[in-house]
Amino acid sequence: MNSQNQLPKEDLLAQIKELNKEIQKLKARKKYGLVWEDKPEEFDEKTKDALPILKEKESEAFQEIKTDRNKPMNILIEGDNYHSLSVLNYTHKESIDVIYIDPPYNTGNKSWKYNNDYVEKDDRFKHSKFISFINRRLHLARNLLKKSGILIFAIDDYEIHSMRLLLDEIMGQENRIGTVVVQHNPRGRSDDKFFATSHEYLLFYAKDSSQASVDLLALSDEQEAAFRLEDEVSKYRLLPFRRSGSNSRRIDRPKLFYPLYFNPQTKESSLEKISGSIELFPIDTSGTERCWRWGKESLAKAMKSELVITENKGKYIVKLKDRIKTGRKAKTVWVDPKYDASSHGTILIEKILQKNKSFDYPKSLYAVIDSLQITAGSNKSAVILDFFAGSGTTGHATLALNNEDDGNRQFILCTNNENNICEDVTFERVKRVMEGYKNQKGEGIEGLGGNLKYLQTDFLQKQQSERSITDEDKLNLTHKVGCILALKENTFEEIKKNDFYQIYESKDQVTGIYFRENTERLDELVDMLSARKERKVKLYIFSWDKGEYKNSFPEHKNIVCEDIPEPILEVYKNIGL
Repeated sequence: MNSQNQLPKEDLLAQIKELNKEIQKLKARKKYGLVWEDKPEEFDEKTKDALPILKEKESEAFQEIKTDRNKPMNILIEGDNYHSLSVLNYTHKESIDVIYIDPPYNTGNKSWKYNNDYVEKDDRFKHSKFISFINRRLHLARNLLKKSGILIFAIDDYEIHSMRLLLDEIMGQENRIGTVVVQHNPRGRSDDKFFATSHEYLLFYAKDSSQASVDLLALSDEQEAAFRLEDEVSKYRLLPFRRSGSNSRRIDRPKLFYPLYFNPQTKESSLEKISGSIELFPIDTSGTERCWRWGKESLAKAMKSELVITENKGKYIVKLKDRIKTGRKAKTVWVDPKYDASSHGTILIEKILQKNKSFDYPKSLYAVIDSLQITAGSNKSAVILDFFAGSGTTGHATLALNNEDDGNRQFILCTNNENNICEDVTFERVKRVMEGYKNQKGEGIEGLGGNLKYLQTDFLQKQQSERSITDEDKLNLTHKVGCILALKENTFEEIKKNDFYQIYESKDQVTGIYFRENTERLDELVDMLSARKERKVKLYIFSWDKGEYKNSFPEHKNIVCEDIPEPILEVYKNIGL
């Protein structure tokens, strides 16, 4: 018999086992990186033991916007972004070109909730809650990026260091391609105790830096004005052909030290000695032997068109035509009045929505445009995701880029509807920017065009708890996946629905969904779909097993078959739903 203070042997062994587990965890804990106390995240009761799905916004006020059938359908998803990202892990895995997010800054100013409570400034778990919150969403988001995709993460000093370490861990330090400082408040915050903060950060991470690329930023008016000269080729400015600064001496690059021959009378120049010519070497005013910008081979091909030699007080200066470029490489510090978040964020939204204080701390439209310009500028069909959509600046910026170069970029915006932000701000802003609006002065502002579908997250309750999926769950899910499959295939026009099947279409594709266990009307659906020979057809068929209908209907060359709901359930299982 055990004494009063002695544990039963089986309980003691269980405790020892648990203690050993904790010891092993401590031993395995990384020695360098971000360490935090993971804080469980609680969602509404309706999300427990449920599967996330999508449905169309039912209100008449939020119906589909369609201004141009030839443009892609942009998407606004209302709901917690964790659930939106869960659905997107099925519909858009490795399909997103650019993710731009501007999460809450965790300043303790009643702007961010965790588990339905605002995180106070003196909350001792403030940073752990924020890291846990972002960590779960970034893991889901990384799955969505193409191998060439890029993530842009806007943040300020409150969490810059923890977020950079977290992103290094999730995306890989080797895939951090840039950290940009943006002067978003030229006046500075006057209420700051020590320094008037005037900047924030953009962290750029590639999915795979070996496959990613960034584009040039457009030249500003001031930069373009520097190219004042022009010939039959292009505008240009003159730069010294002699190198200066570091790595410019003859001993640094001896092959770039050679003579040029110039005839002052005929103005002829050559790499070979010519009659009446003088020798010109890259020697500076102090007598230091420098080197030229180009080697002999490069100069020989372009000497007549690109080299200009002038005379000043008996001294000859060799200059090179620096031709105007289509853009410039982005620098790591962005300072420009257009990045002012007050003028081109807060005030801009007030003009669009015609009301004050509709959204706190929006980004400058032009800061987002330039972020997208360098990551999606050359890809006119890029898919751009923002799962902290807020006031909808990323959608507005995408429309502006498309309007500028006739692009077909598509945006997907995700946000909750706390304080009606999704309905009254995000949707309304994008709607007005697409269709046009009148500003506070009554002046008409022309719309940028575009299409928009407003979706909501919804939940299918499981018949049993603890993540087990019943056959009834599978049938119920199949009846509810219409919006999810329409989003996956970019086919949003519903043309038929009955108790057996559903059909969506776009100008390029048709999507059929057969959601009954018996197949008595499957041939009817197949015949309807096969008649659309001019379009691709994707047919989703309810199946108890994975791959059951994969190679069905080979006689119909335009039809590709997929199973549901197993692929969706597999994705949800992999992400822990």
